[in-house]
Amino acid sequence: MVTNKLQALAKYQRMVARLEKQLQGSQRKLCALPAKFGCKSMDEFIKALRAADRGGPAPRAHQSGGSRRKRAVITPEMKQKLKGLAQAGKTGGEIAKALGISLPSVHNIKKELGLVKKRG
Repeated sequence: MVTNKLQALAKYQRMVARLEKQLQGSQRKLCALPAKFGCKSMDEFIKALRAADRGGPAPRAHQSGGSRRKRAVITPEMKQKLKGLAQAGKTGGEIAKALGISLPSVHNIKKELGLVKKRG
């Protein structure tokens, strides 16, 4: 009888350990949700969910793509860095990411510096 209870206890302990592991995975996924949907914190995410539940629009500033990025100030130093990166064989996307500017800005500066070949 005692042996059966010890076996049952061990079985339940294994089950609890498995459930705790599943819970940790679920918690990680839940904690990642706000960033996935463009919210800065769990509170902002909950407010957006409540607004959506009421049928109202979610707050614009917290939706991904809802607010515009500040315009980058292109300095002469930045243009020189861009020139060096372009001559080093970096792609436009790599240059944009490295300098924190948009890809169209990279193209415009490359054109301005004469680093782009004309078509045909």
